[in-house]
Amino acid sequence: MYAIVEIAGHQFKVSKDLKVYVHRLTNEEGSKVSFDKVLLLDDSGVITLGAPAIEGASVEAKVLQHLKGDKVIIFKKKRRKGYKKRNGHRQYLTQILIEGISATGVKKATPAAKKEEAPKAEKEEATKAEKAPKAEKLVEAVEEKAPKAPKAPKKVDDLAFIEGIGPKAAEALVLAGIDTFVKLAGATVEEVNIILDASTSKIQHLDPTTWAQQAQLAADGKMDELKKLQDELNGGKAV
Repeated sequence: MYAIVEIAGHQFKVSKDLKVYVHRLTNEEGSKVSFDKVLLLDDSGVITLGAPAIEGASVEAKVLQHLKGDKVIIFKKKRRKGYKKRNGHRQYLTQILIEGISATGVKKATPAAKKEEAPKAEKEEATKAEKAPKAEKLVEAVEEKAPKAPKAPKKVDDLAFIEGIGPKAAEALVLAGIDTFVKLAGATVEEVNIILDASTSKIQHLDPTTWAQQAQLAADGKMDELKKLQDELNGGKAV
């Protein structure tokens, strides 16, 4: 059991056998003192709130000693004024021992109030059950409108891997629809020359005679043979 109580203008969370330091009280050491400004009371999980204080509730305590708190240094200074002032302060305190929390006279919640909560819960469950089908339909509608996953991008080979094809020539071939080694291997020299001649880039001088052969080796994965062939070429032309 614990309580929130106001003591000397401050609020404290107290329970039995707890020692608390509060602002100096007028009571003598060893005397009993009672505080009736109980703002909140927790009795085995049953919480009672005051408005602002709970009627019939109080906190009983015993004054243990009067003392001073730790020294606090207060320093004041004004720039370019030659003003400096240093003071110390020790707050007057009283240590009290909480001997008990009295809850006699506190009105507890009536059983009728608890019974009223049950119909509300049933109504909420019924409302949720009614909303469930609507929610399912809404989810289905959203799923239908949701964009489908994009298809996997089409595989494109790096045609610049072929000896004699530079970046501009590769771009021209891709724009013409020849974007893989297999397509390049199946294209004739005449078809490739037409693509080169139609390009706005200065690539008309290129010789595509061996491009199909190189592309076929690349498509078949015969990289060693392709490298050997490329070593014998000069700008894509046979030496």
